[in-house]
Amino acid sequence: MTAIAKNPRKFPHLRQDLTASLVVFLVALPLCVGVAVASGVPAELGLVTGIVGGLVTGFLPGSSLQVSGPAAGLTVLVFGAVDEYGLPALGVIVLAAGLLQLAMGALKLGRWFRAISLSVVEGMLAGIGLVLIAGQLYSAAGLQAPASGLGKITGLPGAAADALGSSEALTSLALGAGTVAVMVLWKRLPRRVRTVPGALAAVALATAVTAAFGLSVATVEVNGLLDSVQPPGADAFGELASVGLLGTIAAFTLIASAESLFSAAAVDRLHNGPRTEYNKELMAQGAGNTVCGLLGALPMTAVIVRSSANVSAGARTKASRVLHGVWLLLFAALLPSALALIPLPALAGILVHAGWKLIPFRGIVSLWRGHRGEALILVVTAGSIVAVNMFEGVLIGLALSVAKTAWEASHLKLEVVDKGAGPVQAHLSGNATFLRLPRILESLEALPQDRPVELDLSGLHHLDHACRTALENWAERHSATGTDPVKVTEPATAGV
Repeated sequence: MTAIAKNPRKFPHLRQDLTASLVVFLVALPLCVGVAVASGVPAELGLVTGIVGGLVTGFLPGSSLQVSGPAAGLTVLVFGAVDEYGLPALGVIVLAAGLLQLAMGALKLGRWFRAISLSVVEGMLAGIGLVLIAGQLYSAAGLQAPASGLGKITGLPGAAADALGSSEALTSLALGAGTVAVMVLWKRLPRRVRTVPGALAAVALATAVTAAFGLSVATVEVNGLLDSVQPPGADAFGELASVGLLGTIAAFTLIASAESLFSAAAVDRLHNGPRTEYNKELMAQGAGNTVCGLLGALPMTAVIVRSSANVSAGARTKASRVLHGVWLLLFAALLPSALALIPLPALAGILVHAGWKLIPFRGIVSLWRGHRGEALILVVTAGSIVAVNMFEGVLIGLALSVAKTAWEASHLKLEVVDKGAGPVQAHLSGNATFLRLPRILESLEALPQDRPVELDLSGLHHLDHACRTALENWAERHSATGTDPVKVTEPATAGV
């Protein structure tokens, strides 16, 4: 500190970054633990990912103010992967995803993630939010949740009946509901009180109530930091022969990358500092996930809640996110036993609140008013994730988005002018693709067979091979009836 004091120009924003790092640490701590528990892994692994997000990704170039760590958006996917392949395979999945992110960043593919339909991304987050909320409602009541997303939702009425018949379940559920209530009401308190993050305050109050009243609820199981960190062994790498595991790796890579880069775009709108370099940010995320994979920890993404807290707290440089990783490391090293005091219903309440914020209710309404096709993609993507799984749900959403774009790009207008005498004039304008071919042929075949036809294609911007061939065949058939040959005016645009 003496050296810094002698040369304050070397660290001109140290005070602001130090304050911001403490705020981010307090926001990240309960979320790291909650995401880990909800993912079905030791709580300490959530802290490990948060530490790597600060000390590794935080040092690297890309986005200067966004903060990385374990994210609620990957909870459902991680839980499914651990349940199907086991905890040792998680490290292999995260390591492979990190290496893929490094490769994509090196190949400058980061910017292409910005081209993913926003409706697909919001639908993905909405689907995750629905499954996360449903699963954590079981945890809040101290009940075992079904494995599938659809099972979690359809099983809620039965779970409610079971909870009503158990005093312990009702106590646990009340504690979780109280945690959600504290987080919702926290924003309405005076600003001085709100210097303490709502999530931390809710967990602290729930822990205090549990201890004061001796409530019989489950608490976090503590294994110790070193015991929880288990690098993947040779047997775990053997799982790479599984097609299902490769699909899971692709899902991790796609979702983590998209969430991080969309977060970067959102964070850029919150400050006037340097803009995000997307390819470098993708490589920074890849480096962090590679280290997390080697340590057998949770995957990381950039997290908008922690990032916005960082900006709001006055952070000026990347030092704030690096320091938040230092505080997480000190907590994990010096106070790990404190985790055992945290009641699981409180963490479930935090994740129910986080899942609710993943669902864009206002966005769905506004999309439905102005862009119903995009709203449909959002809803179908979310529903597919709930009904099937994360990876296939996202693929369904992407396929719908591509199909919608192709359909709109093939906009075509056919105008027929028939003056009663002379040739019938048919004018085509727009984009003639195979998607519109049935409509084109149906309209042309309805023209009078005993009249000459002038087919004007000069208004077309694009004419694909399938349409050109079909139009030529139609013209031959129409001319074969004994009328004058169809006169065709070729498109004016070159290269169609």
